[in-house]
Amino acid sequence: MAPVSPQWAAFVYTLAGYSGNPSPPLWFHQRRHRECRKKKNKAAILKRLARLEGQLRGITKMVETDRYCVDVLMQTAAVRSALRAVERLIIADHADHCMEKAILSGDPDEQRAKFGELVALLEQARD
Repeated sequence: MAPVSPQWAAFVYTLAGYSGNPSPPLWFHQRRHRECRKKKNKAAILKRLARLEGQLRGITKMVETDRYCVDVLMQTAAVRSALRAVERLIIADHADHCMEKAILSGDPDEQRAKFGELVALLEQARD
């Protein structure tokens, strides 16, 4: 699916009764992010996710066999830590490729959009 053009977005804003140059809504940028396909950490991310999948299956078996609660909790803590590591790799990919592409484009709207996405990612990763 092709990204929404700024002219089309301006037309939609006009129809919706907006005036001036408002910041495009989130749906406008959701299509643009698909352009960021080059991921240098993809193999590492997939490897870590496969490992996480195995850890989760192991935790399921631990619960099914009534293992000691502290042991189960230690494994869930390990999964959270591993998932944070995956998030860091994804954020690094976003910063290395998608953010860099926006900066080099010289397009202030694209730069703001990618910066906003990064801030949102960091806020979600912090929770």
